[in-house]
Formats: sequence, structure tokens, C-alpha cells
Amino acid sequence: MDVYCGIDWAEDHHDIALVNRDGQLLARRRISDDAAGLAQLLDLLAEHGDTAEDLIPVAIETPRGLLVACLRATGRTVYPINPMAVARYRDRHTVSGGKSDHGDSVVLASILRTDIGFHRPLPADSELAQAIAVLARAQQDAVWDRTTAHNKLRSHLREYFPGFLAAFAEAKHGILRPEARTILAAAATPGDAAKLTAAQLRALLKKAGRSRGIDAEAARLRDAFRAPQMRQLPLVEQAMGRQTLALLGQLNAACAAADDLEHAATESFNQHPDAGIITSFPGLGALTGARVLAEIGDDRSRFQHAKGLKAYAGAAPITRASGKTKSVTHRKVKNNRLAAAGYNWAFSALTASPGARAHYDRRRDDGDRHAAAQRNLFGRLLGCLHRCLTTGQHYDENIAFPGTPEKLSQAA
Repeated sequence: MDVYCGIDWAEDHHDIALVNRDGQLLARRRISDDAAGLAQLLDLLAEHGDTAEDLIPVAIETPRGLLVACLRATGRTVYPINPMAVARYRDRHTVSGGKSDHGDSVVLASILRTDIGFHRPLPADSELAQAIAVLARAQQDAVWDRTTAHNKLRSHLREYFPGFLAAFAEAKHGILRPEARTILAAAATPGDAAKLTAAQLRALLKKAGRSRGIDAEAARLRDAFRAPQMRQLPLVEQAMGRQTLALLGQLNAACAAADDLEHAATESFNQHPDAGIITSFPGLGALTGARVLAEIGDDRSRFQHAKGLKAYAGAAPITRASGKTKSVTHRKVKNNRLAAAGYNWAFSALTASPGARAHYDRRRDDGDRHAAAQRNLFGRLLGCLHRCLTTGQHYDENIAFPGTPEKLSQAA
């Protein structure tokens, strides 16, 4: 390729620069962020030799957005360049510290001209894999939002209504349970909760979807709400109850979004050809499998070796050596979403796979802390997943963890 394109993007416009192999600026233009601007960009590329057989590569500082999606749809290679890397390259072009949108577009094009082999293009994932990525990431965000909303509500209840927290302290998921949220919506203050009768509590429990032990639970909650407890001043208590209803609305919305997106993500994931291979691994269900597929994609050329996949997920250690000093630490620059899914995956595999449990125990006996041992197990499982996806095989415990002690296999 003799021509390279750099795009400095913004919210309402983009600066374009084309340079040749010798670094000469061939063209520069500012386009709008709409269909007309995209047409101008494609015409500009065509004027400088862009054809269906020989597409001009593009460097841009973001991997997402409509402009990136449309450029990928044309079949061309798009290189997302980290803005921090662009800042370092900028020093090669100017030492004065000056910066401009046009200058950054030239820097981006020059990055491809000189170091295209050192940067990874966007993977050629299938349309279904990209859709799964959108749904799985949105569901993960909804779970994080739900956790935040839950913590805010719990902290607020501790300030004036600790009896409600105590009433659901022993229940699984606590105040995240539907019956807890339904009752709190009906009685957001200690005074209102103490007035609830057994009949009203039974109706609320049924409304929340409970079908067993309703009478006993209603009696228990009635006694818990009427137990003596410290109280705020009446007007302050009412005001805090109104705040509780607002926080409860946020929690309900986050719970509904997480559940809806989970259904959509798992439904799309089950349609993917790789779903059977991914879920054959111990500890990987449909939802966690969707999160893993969302981050690694289905472009087999993206990770030529398992080592690259492990580094991308943060499961491979990083070595820093200078002179006689050498240190090996865990990797902090990684795909945080894949690392979060990997933590859950490895933790679940401890009870689902005797080989995984033996591997974890061995690392612990060698001096690893819990997190380090789980990270090492995650890396082992990722290597197996890379192999299975490459060869089209399902997970085999005897191949993944040969020589697992017999007593662990029997216990499983």
C-alpha cells in the first residue's frame, strides 16, 4: 500500500489526512459527521487509488462509532490507535508541544506508514458476534449499575431504617429480592412498615411472585417491622422515605435492564456456532460465555497464539528487567471486561472441574495468593479455549488437566 489515511475524529466533524509512502501529504479535508461526510471521505480515498482490491487502510483513535462501523462495512482495515500512543508519536513531528486536529490526522496516517506492523487492526468479527458484544457489554454495565444502586440504597437505609435490612439479612440476595423491593415500595419508613398487617404482607409477597411459605414469612416480617428500633425525627424520616423511593426506582430499573439484557444476550449467544464449544468448558454458562465471546470475537486471525490471548485478558504476567533488576508482576493493562468474566469463570470452575481444582490447589501450595492462583487458572483455561476454538473441538478434562489425582476425580 502506497497511501495511508489518518482520521482525527470529533463529535460533529472529522479531519482527514492522506500521506504516501515517503511521508508526503497528499490531501487534507474536514468532513461532517453524517452520510454526506462519509461520501466525501470515500470519494477522496477513491481519488488516491482506493479500489475494492486495494483498499487504503485507516487509522483512528477510537474503535467504535458510526464512522468506524461504516468504514469496516466497506471491507477496509481500520486501526484503532490509543490516544496515549498518538501523543508519543506527536513528539516525533513537533517539539514545540503544538497540537491541532489536522496535525493529529497527519500523525495517525504517519503511524501506519512507519509502524503498521506494530498495531493491531479491528478484528473481522461476524455480524452476530458484534451484536453479542453489544448485548453482553450492556448487560455487564447493567449489573454494575445494579450493584451501585443496591449499595446506595443499603447505605441510605442504614441511616434511618436498619430494621428493614435486618429483616432480609438472612435471605439470599438481601434487599435485591423482588419481595424486599415490593414491600419497601409500599412502606418506605419504619412507621409505615410497622402498620402493615399480616394480610397486607401476604398480598405484597404474592405480588412479588412468592408462592411458598407465604403465611410464615408474612408473620416473620410483621414481627420484625414492629420490633423496637431507633428512629429519626418524624419529618426527617418521611423525607428519607421519599429519598428511598427514588433510590428504589433506580434499583428496579437496573434490575429490569440486567434481566432483559441477560435474556437477549444468552438468546443471541446460543445462536452462535462457537456457543457449544465455549459452554463445554467447566464454569462457563451461556451468560459468562457470551461475555467471553464478546471480548475475544470469532475472528480466528485475531490471536495467532494463546499467549497473545492471555496477555489481552490480563492472565499472563509481565516482566520488567533493567540491568540486574528483574520483577514479574500481574498485568494491569488489559481488557477489564474479559478479566472480570475470567474471574467468575475460574471461580466457578473450581467446583465444576477436578483438574481445575487441583491446578488451583497446586498454585496455592506453591505460595500464590487466591487472586494469583485464580488468574493462573484463568490463563490455563484460556489456552485450552484458544486450542478448542482453533481446532473445533469440545473441552476434554483429561486433555486439559492430564494426571488429575484419582481422589479428586471420584469426589467430583
